[in-house]
Amino acid sequence: MKKASIGIIGGSGLYDIEGIDIVEEVDIDTPWGKPSDSIMITEVDGKRAAFLPRHGRGHRVLPHEINFRANIAALKMLGVEEILAFSAVGSLKEAIRPLDFIIPDQVIDRTKARANTYFGEGIAAHISFGHPFCGRLHQVIRPVAEEMGITLHTEETLICMEGPAFSTKAESNLYRSWGAGVINMSALPEAKLAREAEMCYAMICMCTDYDCWKEDEAHVSVEMLVDNLNKNGQRARDILKKLLGRMGQDRVCECKDTVKFAVITPPEKQNPESVKKLSAILPKYFHNVH
Repeated sequence: MKKASIGIIGGSGLYDIEGIDIVEEVDIDTPWGKPSDSIMITEVDGKRAAFLPRHGRGHRVLPHEINFRANIAALKMLGVEEILAFSAVGSLKEAIRPLDFIIPDQVIDRTKARANTYFGEGIAAHISFGHPFCGRLHQVIRPVAEEMGITLHTEETLICMEGPAFSTKAESNLYRSWGAGVINMSALPEAKLAREAEMCYAMICMCTDYDCWKEDEAHVSVEMLVDNLNKNGQRARDILKKLLGRMGQDRVCECKDTVKFAVITPPEKQNPESVKKLSAILPKYFHNVH
């Protein structure tokens, strides 16, 4: 079911991509359940993209409630090979100001109770995740942001926390002591699952606040976050429209072969039910013979 090669995951404040033609809306089931919402197939400059709102339209799903496995699997089953994911973040550095954009290149996992792999249940595999975001996609994003005059921070570390409550001040200062630049609740396991599914993945973060560490700034609140989300929303749509036209190039990165040497369990020992599920997203390694 090849519908699109480019995937867009909309984060908080990006539930639609107005101004882009919607070709089709797809309601899809995966072996891991249903994604957050139906997926819109869009077309820009002759290129098709699959758009999925991470929290569902109307923001119905909390970060820890998201079925990340179904979201990534649904995009892969529709033919997606590369993903641009958008996310609101809090800043952990003075230089990263509200309304700035960030493309992180590292992530620290502070989540606690999320299904974070497609493997297990009779199939052992260990992927390489030393560089969790696709550097090739970063080379596409940077010049577009520069052309648009967007303040863009790169080479930053992102903290992914469990939520749904925001950090304590002690936690915020701990993360600052680690040298982290931004914090959100949705980068993981999304990025890890995309890597397991051999998809290129980059996250464009939009800063809404200074978390709670900064004494001379109001602490993060829903009102502040929503106000800055709305301000960032249009710029996110604008950069997205420009980026879509430049994506879909040759995948010269390593993302496309992540699983090639990752599976430890020999085929004759693999759980047939797990093989059946994995064949939906990794058919070149797992073949459902039932």
